[in-house]
Amino acid sequence: MLDSQPIETIPEFDTMQVELVRVDDAFHFEAAGIGTPDRPRVVQHIDGAVAIGGHNAGARPMEMLLMGLASCSAIDMILILQKQKQVIDDFRMTVDGLRPKGATPSPFQKIHITYKLKGQLDESRVKRAIDLSMDKYCSATAQFRPTAEITYSFEISA
Repeated sequence: MLDSQPIETIPEFDTMQVELVRVDDAFHFEAAGIGTPDRPRVVQHIDGAVAIGGHNAGARPMEMLLMGLASCSAIDMILILQKQKQVIDDFRMTVDGLRPKGATPSPFQKIHITYKLKGQLDESRVKRAIDLSMDKYCSATAQFRPTAEITYSFEISA
């Protein structure tokens, strides 16, 4: 729906804004959240595939969505496990997304997250932290849930 007006600021809602700037004459962009005094502006590079004229100078837009999902859940997980006094020596995730080939648009239909943790961690607490992130706290998960099946697994090593 075309609307020439920016979204209205509503006191009961948090407002978020990003700016996208074209860097070259192809598909390389710099994207950043609008900086504030307590949060500096951080630039991310985005680019298209070489097959369409991009230069591989940044992540693809759909990769950025998976990165957002991963980082949202990772922040939840670390906060929850720290509150439970769990010792995390290393934390990694891989996120695999499946999209239909040749479809336009081609949204993710299945997403699998693998959490890879190292440290003195109780398996039941890790599972509970993942469940809380995925079912209660992670806004990125909530954004994907209506259209994508999200599953997960985890590995713990000492």
